[in-house]
Amino acid sequence: MRDNRDDPFGDIFDEIERMMSEMTGAAGTDDAGFGDETHVAVYEEGDTLRVVADLPGVEKDGVDLQCDGSILTISAEGDHRRFDERVRLPVRVDEHSAAASFNNGILEVTFDVVEPSADINVE
Repeated sequence: MRDNRDDPFGDIFDEIERMMSEMTGAAGTDDAGFGDETHVAVYEEGDTLRVVADLPGVEKDGVDLQCDGSILTISAEGDHRRFDERVRLPVRVDEHSAAASFNNGILEVTFDVVEPSADINVE
């Protein structure tokens, strides 16, 4: 059996584990053991913007989405949790082009990217 007092890396590994718990939401869990934060990733793929959100414990009927072209609002409610997340999109999108799917707690929303504003030359 090892004596952990002699492990020079023990404190480092403890700190790494604490930081990983914070990033994955395990540090702020509810009574059911679930994190209270939404994990959202945004991907720019050419003319398309894809937003993926992890919403464990939520059913499809409990998801509500709204977008104004620059902010996507995700509201979702399940039996033991509620998510309210405002995601600032990195580029302007056509909110009317939105397509969403929800499968096994994973929400995926895609948008068409709007062309940037045109420069106006002053003469």
